[in-house]
Amino acid sequence: MSFNLPDLNYNYNALEPYFDAKTMEIHHSKHHTGYTNNLNNAIKGTKYENMSIEEILKSPDLPFGIRNNGGGFYNHSLFWKILTPNGGGEPSKQLLEQINIDFGSFENMKMEFNKAAATRFGSGWAWLCVNNKKLNICSTANQDNPLMEGQCGGTPILGLDVWEHAYYLNYQNRRPEYIEAFWNLINWDIVEKSY
Repeated sequence: MSFNLPDLNYNYNALEPYFDAKTMEIHHSKHHTGYTNNLNNAIKGTKYENMSIEEILKSPDLPFGIRNNGGGFYNHSLFWKILTPNGGGEPSKQLLEQINIDFGSFENMKMEFNKAAATRFGSGWAWLCVNNKKLNICSTANQDNPLMEGQCGGTPILGLDVWEHAYYLNYQNRRPEYIEAFWNLINWDIVEKSY
């Protein structure tokens, strides 16, 4: 099995003014393409070659090249799906009810997620995950994610890339502004389906 770069459901400029077209183009066509190609090369001829990406990432003792590029492939594939030009707002009833149970309110969940994203030192991701029907928030370094051994656990349903390549052209060192902009682009329908 080999993995393919997923197409976006929108044009590179569709997420402006929150995410600029040039960053989107570089992020998708260069960074994500690199992870995809490197993952395919790393798994070729190995026991991972016929596994799904989820099976690969859940495997214990992953070699670095497969862990890094597999995470990069998976994380970005999820990231593109949860973005939409007409996003934002709040999720609908079922997910919102669970957010209220696990975090007290949507605003509390948002604050906890923002903190996880803002305080991730260096490069990484912030996540909203579902684990045994409960929601939790965490962050991971580099291209790691909650599916991997030794991470925070659960299935990611919402993720934010806080590598500088995701925002530096538009936001420079103002990561909190980029994090706040993200909330205007979330496709809650997709997040809810994953939940």
